[in-house]
Amino acid sequence: MLSGAGFAALALNGLKGPLAGLASQATRIIANELSGRTFTSLTGSGQARHDGQCACASCAQTRSFASSTAKLLSRRGMVVAEAKARLKPWTYTVGELGPSEVDIRVTHNGLCHTDLHMRDNDWGVSGFPFIPGHEVVGELVAVGSAVRGLRPGSRAGVGWISNSCRCCANCVRGEENICSQGYTGLIVAGNHGGFQDVCRVNADFAYPIPDGLASADAAPLLCAGITVYSPLRAHIRHPGAHVGVMGVGGLGHLALQYANKMGAEVTGLDVWSEKEAEAKSLGAHHFAVWGKGTERLKGAFDVLVNTSSADIPTPELMALLKVDGTLVQVGLPGGGAVMKVPLLDLVFNQKRVVGSIVGGRADMQEMLNFSAVHGVKPLLELMPMSKVNEAMQRVAEGKARYRIVLTSDWQ
Repeated sequence: MLSGAGFAALALNGLKGPLAGLASQATRIIANELSGRTFTSLTGSGQARHDGQCACASCAQTRSFASSTAKLLSRRGMVVAEAKARLKPWTYTVGELGPSEVDIRVTHNGLCHTDLHMRDNDWGVSGFPFIPGHEVVGELVAVGSAVRGLRPGSRAGVGWISNSCRCCANCVRGEENICSQGYTGLIVAGNHGGFQDVCRVNADFAYPIPDGLASADAAPLLCAGITVYSPLRAHIRHPGAHVGVMGVGGLGHLALQYANKMGAEVTGLDVWSEKEAEAKSLGAHHFAVWGKGTERLKGAFDVLVNTSSADIPTPELMALLKVDGTLVQVGLPGGGAVMKVPLLDLVFNQKRVVGSIVGGRADMQEMLNFSAVHGVKPLLELMPMSKVNEAMQRVAEGKARYRIVLTSDWQ
């Protein structure tokens, strides 16, 4: 079983160039904040540890039996009763706190476009009724008896993933985001997220918010931040690497900041020329308008992160890569878009096309601490939870700049 500090050391091992100097400092930060916490691994006998809180069928049955005799507690939230419905106030009950669970009194929720997709059941994985919200920050008000390293009164955050099997090879490596048994999404299949007064989650997926990172700033990082941090962390392989960020929006404006702080030479690309000044203020050294200024950028990038949800032809993106370059796709176009990869360019120039989905627990805590140390934060606007439907409409119309954070105003 790996301790929190041990996992941090593994996550930071191998940092190079401008990141190398952060390794020992970030390890100390994570070790202090995760002191005493454990990340489930394989035991010496080769058997996985089951504490009644993991995602396996046996533990789920145990929880079901326990909940049938538990004391019920009332919760208030903003619920989606059916696909495409407006959110409305709702009250429901939960059982007593499990030994590996925590209760978080929610203060801030980042509003992600995924919340709209889940509301409308665009991906066919929503269960109704459910409470949206997967960029959750608040104050710990209750901690289970088996939880270590999280204290009542301290701040914690929760992202897209709320559990995983903790038994498969991917989970053991700290890549719970690609759990081979399928991770549990915080708001998938009828699970309740952060648009409520108190949110209950498995403690292993609740992350301490470091000092120096405001709660409102931390919330969007728990999904948007990790979505771009994790692939940049994985694919920036040397100081001065030339990184392109396609789309200066909710994801892209964070990717520009992270790439800059990782020591890369950064170029922002967007269809709107008006975004040049803002992109450069966020860390871009260069800017190009897609379709007009990209001809000169052929063969320019070691890494190109496509954050756009537009269906951009893959050959046009790959043409901007250097030999041995990597195209990272994190934006999700609708309509079942398919990537058509030019094989000659892929093979003869040894290029890579990869996807990336959020990040594992070690990457998540590292990202939060990196953000606090380097001052990475989202551009956001605040709205009260009581205006959640209006906030969702702003996101749907593309009017948010660049993230909306909902503040709790329960009466």
